[in-house]
Formats: sequence, structure tokens, C-alpha cells
Amino acid sequence: MRWVSTKGNSPATSLGEALRRGLAPDGGLYLPEHLEPMPASFLERLDQLDFAEIAKQLARHLLNREVATKTLDNIVAAALDFPVPLVHLSPRIWILELFHGPTLAFKDIGARFLARLLEHTGEDQRPSTVLVATSGDTGGAVAQAFLGVERARVAVLYPRGQVSPIQERQFTTLGGNIRAFAVEGTFDDCQRLVKRAFAEADTELSELALTSANSINVGRLLPQIFYYFQAAARLGAARGQRKLLVSIPSGNFGNLTAGLLAKRLGLECRFLAATNENDVVPEYLDTGVFSPRTSVRTHANAMDVGNPSNLARIRSLYGEDLALLRRDVEGYRVDDSSIEKTIRRVDRDHGYVLDPHTAVGYRALERALKKNTENVVGVVLATAHPTKFPEIVEPAIGRPLVLPRRLAKRLDDPVLSETLPNDYAVLRRRLLAWDRSTR
Repeated sequence: MRWVSTKGNSPATSLGEALRRGLAPDGGLYLPEHLEPMPASFLERLDQLDFAEIAKQLARHLLNREVATKTLDNIVAAALDFPVPLVHLSPRIWILELFHGPTLAFKDIGARFLARLLEHTGEDQRPSTVLVATSGDTGGAVAQAFLGVERARVAVLYPRGQVSPIQERQFTTLGGNIRAFAVEGTFDDCQRLVKRAFAEADTELSELALTSANSINVGRLLPQIFYYFQAAARLGAARGQRKLLVSIPSGNFGNLTAGLLAKRLGLECRFLAATNENDVVPEYLDTGVFSPRTSVRTHANAMDVGNPSNLARIRSLYGEDLALLRRDVEGYRVDDSSIEKTIRRVDRDHGYVLDPHTAVGYRALERALKKNTENVVGVVLATAHPTKFPEIVEPAIGRPLVLPRRLAKRLDDPVLSETLPNDYAVLRRRLLAWDRSTR
């Protein structure tokens, strides 16, 4: 499979090159040049396969021309060594829990797969510097995935004071080959700094072999395809027994992009782009006008993105045909008051505790199901464990949450992050100094 830029001004390239570049030379994001649908035999027996086997067969289909089958199977087994349960909450609503990995967030799936895939693609053996912007869970997932990995360093940029204390501790307390920068600005500012580092024609910076582990990187997107097929398999939707509607809490829209790639591979479903008050994509779906703007802070902080990168991929997949995109995706906006009410009500009615991001997806799904027929079933992608957001969840449910041990033990560790002005020149100097100090 060859990989092409959404901007169309860079030559097609290999998987290894796309993984290491993150962004294409023209500043675009990589997409598969062509996606061959999964064979009918796979879809027909999908409900007989467990998640590990589903993931292995999809990985082989997508990547076996560049990575040996045995290696791919080992990558899947090592990266996805935790459950992805589907919880039945009400007659038409299921929750796909994606937060059972090491950092209790769905980002573990993509980050762990990417970290292992990078070890087995390409011939460049220079030490890599993974440069990543985070609005919440990405930082912890990437840091944990690459912690202690030889020939890899991770620099995490995050908006100072705008991620939850527990999220922050998951990537600012590790040390070693992980370095955290608290940027004086928003997530969008962090993302701009990262993109500029990749785009600059800079001889010195090129020595760092920069790569990304955001959803900018195709290696993060590919494993996210797997769990859409898992949901369809468990609900009998793969062969048309039910119509599947998947509600995706959305910030930078990598998760939705992966779902749309799953659809190109043969999965029959529709999607809800469920956002908080940073609703530039629902607005685009409604009006046809994309108006990026400065993000605002909400209860669902990991989704506080005012200029989502992956919309470029989505628009490219649909050839800028908004009518076609609307057939597959509906947009919903959920404000902070509705997040609180949804967490409280679902706990009261079902004894199930939602995190703020999953609450956005749940509320959007409730609204959408009112417009759909009885044969439609809905799945919410549960993106994070609720105990990561006690300041929002505990007042809503009226009782304290018990932190899992893997989170609690981080609270006593010293924070090692450095404050960084929203200034590319300063970031560049810090990265180069880090490189010199570790040679």
C-alpha cells in the first residue's frame, strides 16, 4: 500500500516513510492511496472471531506487503493485550469500553501499536524524537507506549493548566526518555508548534528524526479501525442483521477518520460526530462552511480542539463532496450542562458511570436514536475511565470515585514538566539542546 498526502503535492510513499514523517512534505496528512475492501468471507464470519483475531486479519490485509505476517501478529498480540468489552446499557444502546489499557484511555490502542510498528518498518536506525501535542489522554498513552524504548525519545506538548491533574501526571512523572512541555496557550497552539517543526526545512532539526504519535500519524489511525469491526461482530451488524450507529466523542477527529476507513473496508454503519462546545465540525456538516477558531475550555477537555487536523483527511476521503459525507456522518454538539446531567442520569438509571467525553457520545446517540427506526442499534465509544475526571464526575454522581491503583500511584510522583512559551524558536532550541545532551 502506498500513502498519499491530502494536499496532493507530495509523491506517494511507503508505510515506513509515512510513519516516520508524520506529515507529508507538502504539509498534508497521509491517507492510503487505495483501500481494498476486506474479503466477503471475513465479513460473513466476523461474529465468530474474537477481537485479537479480528485485529490480526485486518492488520495483515492492510500491512502485509510491508511487514511480515508473523511480525504483524506479534505486534497485535503485544499491543492489544487487554480486553475491549461491549456493555449492554439499554435496549438500543451499548458501550464499547476502549479504556482498559495501561493509561485507561482509548489512545493506548493506537499508541502501543504505533510504537511497535515503528520498530519493524524502514531501514533508518537513527534515534527518533517523537513530538506529540496532547489535549488530554494522548500524552499519557504515547509516553507509556515509548517509555524505555531504545532509540526513541518523546517530547509531549500540552496546554498548561488545561488537562486534568491525573492526565497530566501520566506523562509528566516518567522521566527517562520522556520530556513534557507545558505550553502557555491552547491545544491548538501546541498542535501548531508540532506541525511547524515537521514542516520546517531545517537541517539541524532533521538530525532529530522527528516523528509524530498524534492521530496526525497514520500508525495511530490503523489500529483504531479494528474496534469498529469488533462492535459490529458482537452486535450481529456485520451481515445486516441490524443497522449500526456509532457515536464517537470527537476532538481532533482521528477516531472518526478511522471509522470512515473501516467503512471503506466493508463495514456497514453510520457515524455520529459528537463534540463538546468546540463544534466546528458539526457546524461544517450543517452549513458547509469550515470556520476554525480558538478552542474553549469544557468539561470534556481532551476534545477542546478548535481546528481539528483530521477534517482534512475526512474531506479528502469524500472528495470534498459534503452531500456524500452527510450520508455517513451526523454532527451533534453537547454542552457542559448536558454532560453533567447525562453522567448523573445514566448513573441513576443504569448504575453505569460515564466519563465526560463518553457522556458527550452518549447524549448525542440518545438524540440520534429518536430519529432512527427500531432496527438501528447504537454504540458509544467509551474513550476514558471516569476516575480520570473526578472534578467533573464526582459532583455529578454525588459520591467519590475509587482510583485504580495504576492512577493512584502517580499522584505522589514529582511533576517533571517544563513551562514553554508559545514560541517555536524556543521549542526548537530546547529540542536541539536535549539532542546534544543525550549523544
